[in-house]
Amino acid sequence: MNPQRPESPDEFVDGPAVPAHPGRRISRRASVIGTLIALLIVAAVGYLAWRLTRPEAPASAPGAAGRAAGAGPAGAPAAGRPGGGRGGGGAATTVGVAVAEQASIPVLLEALGTAVPQATVRVRPQVSGVLQQVLFKEGQDVRRGDLLATIDPRQFELALQQASGQRMRDEAQLEAARVTLQRFRTLLRQDSIARQEVDTQEALVKQLEAAVVISKANEGTARLNLGYTRISAPIAGRVGLRTVDVGNVVNASDANGVALITQVAPIDVEFAVPQDQAAVLQRSTGAPMPAQALDRTRSTVLDSGVFASLDNQVDVQTGTVRAKARFANAQQQIFPSQFVNVRLQLRSIENAVMVPVAAVRNGPAGDFVFVLNEDRTVSVRPVTRGQATVDKVQIATGLKVGERVITEGADRLRDGSRVTLPGDAPGAGGPRGARPGATPAAGAGRRQGAAPNGTEGGPNGGPGPGGRRPASAPAP
Repeated sequence: MNPQRPESPDEFVDGPAVPAHPGRRISRRASVIGTLIALLIVAAVGYLAWRLTRPEAPASAPGAAGRAAGAGPAGAPAAGRPGGGRGGGGAATTVGVAVAEQASIPVLLEALGTAVPQATVRVRPQVSGVLQQVLFKEGQDVRRGDLLATIDPRQFELALQQASGQRMRDEAQLEAARVTLQRFRTLLRQDSIARQEVDTQEALVKQLEAAVVISKANEGTARLNLGYTRISAPIAGRVGLRTVDVGNVVNASDANGVALITQVAPIDVEFAVPQDQAAVLQRSTGAPMPAQALDRTRSTVLDSGVFASLDNQVDVQTGTVRAKARFANAQQQIFPSQFVNVRLQLRSIENAVMVPVAAVRNGPAGDFVFVLNEDRTVSVRPVTRGQATVDKVQIATGLKVGERVITEGADRLRDGSRVTLPGDAPGAGGPRGARPGATPAAGAGRRQGAAPNGTEGGPNGGPGPGGRRPASAPAP
């Protein structure tokens, strides 16, 4: 016979009924209670998270707490509800406004250029000799013809004296030969001398004339060499660093020479312009085109000048054309081989409609601006950009002078949105105390005095027609 299944913990299959152990019964009850407590904690945490993350209607006025306490009648709209937008469904946005102005703007062309002197001369001696004097200082500005250095002239003076003596001797011989020829011709007319002697004397005179010419040339060469011992500046400019000292033997084959002179005033700046602008510059070469030279940061104008010339061919590797601008450089702020930024004024646009750069926005259909209407709403206006400056841009089409455009806060706008301006009164666009953009429908025409219990004040401070004051009306 199979043992029977116990119906309770107090029964056993075989043997007499024995009561269950009391510790086991307490353990099961504690487990059930712990499970219930854990479920309650999870439910409480979930409810708390839902309360914290649930979106709530924004309080639009200081009286929102009074509305939550039942200040307004059931079903009545709150006075602080936003009223911006064409349909009154969005909040009014505070924006910045600028007025479209009429101005003349220059059309500029900027390029990076290199300062190039008009003339650079390395002064070398023309004759060999010992350097006797150096009469210039490093970095000195010299004029054309100023004496820079001298070479020992004694050997050249002696050579000049020798050439002069040779010339004088040849001239004396020539003079004697001419006198003899004149006598021979007299005797020939008297038939006292042969014709052959007269012809011989004429040939001798011609030889002596040639010798005199050679002597004069030698004398001129000696005098020229003597003049080369005084080294003068061939051009006006600035002298560089000295490369030779007194006492050294110099000659015409020296690579460094005696000095390097660079003409710095006036000075040219060579730069490259795109080939598309070459035709514009070519048409403008007849009239002076203003040019400016700026430093590396483009914050300081080094000098002002004019456009000088344009090259006659395009560089096929870069697609640019070499151009040159000339500057007086009276203050000598531009140095040879210096990198400068060149700014050319190609032309000027008169009566242009200008707005700040921040006012023009770009969309799928192109550029547009938000135009402010008289009723504090905005309209989207497609425009066409023109020339631009540092902070303003030209509106070629789509805008007139005097119209107001939105420059700040346009990210939250759409066509027909209602806006408020920073200079508006605190009550503009809604009841006093409401945030910008609140509609004045809920509290329009009512007095601002309210009783402490939330009712709107009447003529004598009592309850008003509605019996309660709006939630958005501020306390006195």
